[in-house]
Amino acid sequence: MVFSRRNYQLLLLGVALVVLGFAIMAIEHELDGFWSRNVAPIVIVVGYLEVIWAILWRPRASKTTQ
Repeated sequence: MVFSRRNYQLLLLGVALVVLGFAIMAIEHELDGFWSRNVAPIVIVVGYLEVIWAILWRPRASKTTQ
């Protein structure tokens, strides 16, 4: 596999945050609402950063070589 199990978990968390952010934005239906204007974009950006982190994260190599 290209990614480890941890990468897929982090990726799923990031996608869930992005979907949650867009859902928050869609639920309020107001242009000047607090949730759709302030909270939702922050949640979406955090979700995208989590997706990037999930792609770049690599487990540390074990130090068993002697």
